[in-house]
Amino acid sequence: MNILSVDLNLLKVFDAIYVERSVSRAAVRLDLTQPSVSHGLTRLRTLFGDPLFVRLHGGVEPTIAAMRIAPAIQQAIRNLQTMLDEGSRFDPANGRRTFLIHMSDFGEVVFLPLLVRELQARAPGVRVETCQLAGLELTQALESGQIDFAIGYLPVLDELFQSEALFGEEYTILAPPRNKAGASIARPLEELEFVSITSHPETTKILVEHGLQDRVRLSVPHFMVLPAIFAQTGLAAVLPRRVGGFFKQWTGNDPYQEIVLPGARHEMKINLYWFRRYSTDPGNIWLRDLIVELFKRPSPQRGAQARKIS
Repeated sequence: MNILSVDLNLLKVFDAIYVERSVSRAAVRLDLTQPSVSHGLTRLRTLFGDPLFVRLHGGVEPTIAAMRIAPAIQQAIRNLQTMLDEGSRFDPANGRRTFLIHMSDFGEVVFLPLLVRELQARAPGVRVETCQLAGLELTQALESGQIDFAIGYLPVLDELFQSEALFGEEYTILAPPRNKAGASIARPLEELEFVSITSHPETTKILVEHGLQDRVRLSVPHFMVLPAIFAQTGLAAVLPRRVGGFFKQWTGNDPYQEIVLPGARHEMKINLYWFRRYSTDPGNIWLRDLIVELFKRPSPQRGAQARKIS
């Protein structure tokens, strides 16, 4: 018998008759006409070379051959149903899957603690790995499915991938006071010296826009080194407000102050990106919805203590 020649619908007919012990009840179970089920039984008998079911008063009974093959057919139907169910939904409580997400070093600080906490509670079998890719490498990784998502300020992805806006992040300056004792004294921009973040070119662009590029004394690739630099150098930095808020929390009594940039508002949009090819993947949908639930919010308001320099 060649499996390619077998109509899989016949397996459903066999199972229904076997369970119901009646051709008419099997027809009701399958939502088919009785002649259609009888025709299917005829084809089954030819396929297996056995009567399979014999008529008794009020119904039918399986033959020895039917009883022998019934467990295998029922298991095959269950396996197919499980496969179809897994293809249409994702069960977070029992699912086991690893998601790979691109995010910056500070993005890891912002997103991972809460995301991992929720995964532990809702989806204990789900793992997350993060990576940091750049430019074409990031685009190719999303397109190929090497990574599942990218989160951050990534305008290079806007035209190529599907996205969900999470929140807007305003840029600000974190600067030391004129002296350690005078923590309430805000310094003019022209007196500040800066550290710039090369992996986040928007910060350098803002410095250039305000004519402060010549005040840059240090360039580093990532935000996370800034607290150590602040502690030793007294340099200022242009950075997203949320980043500055985290740094101020970590440093406790650190005297650094937040200064709102003059002129037009500078804001970056933090988005969640994925490739449209995977838009209907149940696991992808589930984690997207969770990230949106946890992190989508309106743009933060300017802090009352921030000082605007004109």
